[in-house]
Amino acid sequence: MSVLVIAEHDHASVKAATLNTVSAARAINADVHVLVAGENAGAAAAAAARIAGVTKVLHADAPAFAHGLAENLAAQVVASAAGYSHVLFPATASGKNVAPRVAALLDVAQVSDVTKVVAPDTYERPIYAGNAIATVQSGDAVQVVTVRTTAFDAAAADGGSAPVESVAAQADSGLSSFVGAEIAKNDRPELTAAKIIVSGGRALGSSEKFNEVLTPLADKLGAALGASRAAVDAGYAPNDWQVGQTGKIVAPQLYVAAGISGAIQHLAGMKDSKVIVAINKDEEAPIFSVADYGLVADLFTAVPELVEAA
Repeated sequence: MSVLVIAEHDHASVKAATLNTVSAARAINADVHVLVAGENAGAAAAAAARIAGVTKVLHADAPAFAHGLAENLAAQVVASAAGYSHVLFPATASGKNVAPRVAALLDVAQVSDVTKVVAPDTYERPIYAGNAIATVQSGDAVQVVTVRTTAFDAAAADGGSAPVESVAAQADSGLSSFVGAEIAKNDRPELTAAKIIVSGGRALGSSEKFNEVLTPLADKLGAALGASRAAVDAGYAPNDWQVGQTGKIVAPQLYVAAGISGAIQHLAGMKDSKVIVAINKDEEAPIFSVADYGLVADLFTAVPELVEAA
């Protein structure tokens, strides 16, 4: 039976997390279908059809999907799930919002935050903040799975030529309504998709110092800015910059951690980064246990020196 991937998109294009989820789906079955539910989302459906490895795209178009309301999207997924052995979501804020509703409506257990497909019914997923890996086997006829996108390589965005099939859109459930959105504008790369991330911790001392010290380095490297939970809780950085178990899970090519001690909560969100550089004046800081390169130094001296040398 085929695998259905629920696309995350902005109605015009498919988001990067979908590409990683397609790779996870292909590890289960070569026959991968993608559901694109949106309003005037023909361009997103066409983009999904070009993803390498996708064999069919289901396109549901209606005003009810304009804002990605979880109740409406869950109803559409359930209506489209017949005939599929697996339904996969990216383990993003949106995916984590919709997947439990789909699992409940299908009366099955959800398998969350999968990092490896062992067999079509068996997966690996981290537990205890990533300190242990659990192997989970599901006996459900339809398996609802969320995928940790950083654990799977992205499928190629071009190269496919899957047919796009229009499917009947489910009516608005009336269970929720869109009131408004306040979107933070950011010229930097999106944190979860960035190839380079510069993160700061509580040691920076203030939001002014956070920006004064880290922004020049991020500018030089073309990096996204991140922060530890302690820095966010202290008000030094906005909530959407938080990296960690209760923030965003990232795995960039380069992760620079300045003034971050490396609590388990933070390590769970970034330890899969390809190269980790840690700057901390405490040589016993846990961050050095996962760092590829460690610099025991005062960040207020070391970071400007890095900027100067970059």
